[in-house]
Amino acid sequence: MPLTPTQRPTREWPLLVLAVALVGAVCIPVWQWSTGGDTSAFRWAHWSPERLGRLLLGPEQIACYCAFTWACFILLGRYKEVLRQRRAFRLGLLPTEEGIRILPEDARPLLRKVEQLSSRGPYILANMIRLALNKYAASRSSPDATETVRVQAEVDQSRLVTSMSTVHYLAWAIPALGFLGTVRGLAGSLSMAGQTDAEIQKFIEDATRHLNVAFDCTLIALLLSLFLMFLIHLVQRDEEALVIDCQQYCLEHLINRLYDPEPVNAPPAPVAGNPAWEMPSRSVPTTTRALR
Repeated sequence: MPLTPTQRPTREWPLLVLAVALVGAVCIPVWQWSTGGDTSAFRWAHWSPERLGRLLLGPEQIACYCAFTWACFILLGRYKEVLRQRRAFRLGLLPTEEGIRILPEDARPLLRKVEQLSSRGPYILANMIRLALNKYAASRSSPDATETVRVQAEVDQSRLVTSMSTVHYLAWAIPALGFLGTVRGLAGSLSMAGQTDAEIQKFIEDATRHLNVAFDCTLIALLLSLFLMFLIHLVQRDEEALVIDCQQYCLEHLINRLYDPEPVNAPPAPVAGNPAWEMPSRSVPTTTRALR
């Protein structure tokens, strides 16, 4: 039996292709400009197009741009999914009027109503309500329905956390790529030597250029990583709030309105002042004498 989906999946690999295409469309014109641009506009700040090209367009920087753009596309898709999921609160899945009680006989009609209203797409809230109503119709017990809502909320929360694994990997990979460029730049600056004054001067210039490349990679990677972690925090906060709001909605409009019928074989409640409901201890001595 296939699992019931509760949310629309994020198509990560097509987003990767889109991210690579977007980064290439931006970086190629910037690289062409940096290799043949006019340097007069940057003399006041000691920043030439060539220097900006080394800062922004190294191989490690471009890899960081691709990872960052891919992660942003995934987070954007997840945020749009959160907004879509919140539309379920406006569908009227459950009655919200005061004083309404839900009997076990009402579970099946409510279940058909929920399935009809949520037919446009999977919703976390609709799935919680559906499972709780199914459990209540089968067991006629509100504690069982409450436990079903709690367990399903934990499952949805775990699924949301697990599906963020790619974004968490990219957030870790971006600074790693920056440090990789740093190591490459440091290795290039220490792999040269010279004997004459001209060779030593050239060695100092090349080493300085490689050190610039090394620290440029680290700078770009850390900036992208900081911004990406902030976006991850925002999206995760909204997803956790969505699951909590779904739980609260079920508690207020479903669990607290469930009516537990009394068991059929349960003894009737004692009535005050009725001689038939005297304490059984009065008949114990009589029974004891009869046994003797």
